[in-house]
Amino acid sequence: MHKLALFRLHLIVFLWGFTAILGKLIHANAEILVFYRMLFAAVFLYLYIRIFKKESIKVSKKIFFQLAAIGFSMALHWYCFFYSIKISNVSIALSCLSLSTLFASIMEPIIFKRKIDISEVIMGVVIVACILLIFKTEFRFKEGIFYGVLCAIFGTVFSVFNGKMFGKTSSGNIIFYEIFCGWSILMIIYLFTGQIFHMNEISYRDIALICLLASVFTAFPMLESVNLMKYISPFTLILTVNLEPVYGIILAFFIFGESEHMSPIFYVASGVMILAIIANGLIKAKKQKTLN
Repeated sequence: MHKLALFRLHLIVFLWGFTAILGKLIHANAEILVFYRMLFAAVFLYLYIRIFKKESIKVSKKIFFQLAAIGFSMALHWYCFFYSIKISNVSIALSCLSLSTLFASIMEPIIFKRKIDISEVIMGVVIVACILLIFKTEFRFKEGIFYGVLCAIFGTVFSVFNGKMFGKTSSGNIIFYEIFCGWSILMIIYLFTGQIFHMNEISYRDIALICLLASVFTAFPMLESVNLMKYISPFTLILTVNLEPVYGIILAFFIFGESEHMSPIFYVASGVMILAIIANGLIKAKKQKTLN
């Protein structure tokens, strides 16, 4: 069962890595892409919870508003991610995601009231140095890097506060309300700004690809990641998820060719970042084993 769980884990990480590929294949802009992704994902999750699982989606008002706030950070995270891809490329957006580990090392101790881990600080310095190196060598993508960094910040906010929600209601409800509320807030913003009238500027091809993105590459991996927690440790999940940029960058290199070819320094810096994250995870696992 453990081997099967690990296979399923790598499958969903691969699917997450492929979302960046779909983001580039979809011609619609980031605003439209995220709007429909969240809408379709919310519909798929609702059907799964209410029709397939026949479970209740009732939550208290307090939990609802907490999930709504987290869902909005998810929407901002996805918007910055896809916008970074649109104005630069897949490799830049995915490499910037590595900064999430640095931001988490700062935010988690504050939110969960624990001491700062020195190994996380060291790793953070290494990651920042690598991002600065990428910025220097790939300066033509400076705007893409900026939004990639914002993507990492909003992704960290989502992940850290999401961690405080588990146990307050079912995992399916958490994911559903976060996505549905994130979409609802976008709807309100688009109504006030007038962008809602541009939501129909999308081709049938893009609609089909976003449906695929929302179901196979969003709703399914999210639910599967929660189910896998029964068989694998949170450490194994987090460590494996760090392979998402690896899968995505390799896929982009072979699928899109020239537009994804970066300088050798970019790949060295990205490799160092990923190795630093994995090394930090192994150090934590060793410390935890020693304490036990």
